[in-house]
Amino acid sequence: MRAHQIMTRPVVTIAPDATIMEAANLMLRRHISGLPVVDPAGRLVGIVSEGDFLRRSEIGTQRKRNRWLRFLFGAGSAANDYVQEHGRKVSEVMTSKPLTIAEQTPLEEIVKVMETKGVKRLPVMRGDKLVGIVSRANLLQAVASLAREIPDPTADDDHIRDRIIKEFEKNDWSPFGLNVVVRDGIVHLSGVITDEEARRAAKVAAENVAGVRKVHDHLCWVETMSGMYLESPEDIEMAKAD
Repeated sequence: MRAHQIMTRPVVTIAPDATIMEAANLMLRRHISGLPVVDPAGRLVGIVSEGDFLRRSEIGTQRKRNRWLRFLFGAGSAANDYVQEHGRKVSEVMTSKPLTIAEQTPLEEIVKVMETKGVKRLPVMRGDKLVGIVSRANLLQAVASLAREIPDPTADDDHIRDRIIKEFEKNDWSPFGLNVVVRDGIVHLSGVITDEEARRAAKVAAENVAGVRKVHDHLCWVETMSGMYLESPEDIEMAKAD
């Protein structure tokens, strides 16, 4: 399998001049742990993630170094820490020039990059255009959905996946962090919904796409105020059976 067959799209992005509060609220609202940073021309300029909010002055978690360490690491390192801890804009705390992959990158290579570089998500590029993102959650979903299947996805599966995603993109109820995996006409839907009616709509939308043989629902329901979540009824039943 390749990146384009498991990546999340459309991608939730943020501008470099947005505030870190806007970034944090967007991540919480969409239940995602990282955001590609895109400039007004549509170019990928960075990525901001949960890790960029760990050392912050607002919550008293800024890095504390004794005098010897300050001397050892130098003023430059201390200055960088200060910006990370006190910066107000996304551009000041983001990781610049993030690692990226192409749509045709094999999953084996994606896993190798994540392991060796210690990253949890990789933007997927088509030339200079950001077209998706692959996270560890996407890989986990691929394993959970497809481990028992033998054949690789076909060209028809890719077309089915594209048609499902395009149908979802037309609607406001589309799940956050939508991931669609198709193998031999069998569809696995995952992502976050905040209304149970969206679960029904998602299944109907997928079932109505030509070539779909069956739809498996892995959509997680989240209560936006409390953050409480429930797995899909199908996954709950599978867990009981195991």
